[in-house]
Amino acid sequence: MTVDWKGVYAAATTEFHADESLDLVATKRHLERLIDGGIHGLVVMGTVGEGTSLDFDEKREVLRAGIEAARGRVPVVTGVAEYTTRGACRFAAEAEKLGADGLMVLPGMVYKAKPHENIYHFRAVARSSGLPIMVYNNPVSYGVDLKPTHIAELTDEPTIAAVKESSDDPRRITDLFNLVGDRFVLLGGVDDLALESILLGAQGWVSGLVNAFPEENRLLWDLAMAGRWAEARDIYRWYTPLLHLDTLTTLVQCIKLANAEVGTGSETVRAPRRPLVGAEREEVIRIIRSAIKSRPGKAAGAGVAAR
Repeated sequence: MTVDWKGVYAAATTEFHADESLDLVATKRHLERLIDGGIHGLVVMGTVGEGTSLDFDEKREVLRAGIEAARGRVPVVTGVAEYTTRGACRFAAEAEKLGADGLMVLPGMVYKAKPHENIYHFRAVARSSGLPIMVYNNPVSYGVDLKPTHIAELTDEPTIAAVKESSDDPRRITDLFNLVGDRFVLLGGVDDLALESILLGAQGWVSGLVNAFPEENRLLWDLAMAGRWAEARDIYRWYTPLLHLDTLTTLVQCIKLANAEVGTGSETVRAPRRPLVGAEREEVIRIIRSAIKSRPGKAAGAGVAAR
């Protein structure tokens, strides 16, 4: 399926049994729920999908589950987050064989590479398959920063099609556009900067909180695309306390707790992550339940021309 990288892409959670083994049935059920909620594409095994906590065979299983759940209705993109460039190339090639529609490629994990090493990494992965690639820049989480000037060096790689900008600095979107024009599709990757990113020209949004609130995510997107900024701002103000959770070190636990609260998944995470406890858990639950109580709900998308 062709990936145009535009719209709301769900950085989907991976479901586990209580013993932390893969629950593929629940994972597929959750992905189906996201598609029903109106998302434009799926990203499996990104940060939220705990991709780095899965072994190679498990990654193959989760990707297969995503493809089976999508049934060609939306593109399925897989995260490529490996410790070595060799490992990333291997998984990229395997993902192509399994039928993925695209790749979301991260820098090498653990080692904080220098700019020329990062460029080498992305070039190597890009040349290991024929799949279109979204470069994922998240210096806040991974300690490696692909600045606009670095990303501009990748314009000659034909399979690199998009950039997910998660630097926590929306100015990067303008800087990237000024450097490379529309060579790459630009996507926002920080939930509580989504509306700002769209206003500055982001054509896509890879979201975490969409896992629990897909209709509201889609509503916000559609209102912005229709230029109905006052209405979009109202939804954004309701949503922002939740979206702040996407910026925490414990974002995976927070998002999975939100899934559990709305009844679309469990909060089981794979160690070393542990479920939230104590005052932190109570505060996150308070935020989630307050949002559920006042959520736009079934009104999502009503009367929005872009829908």
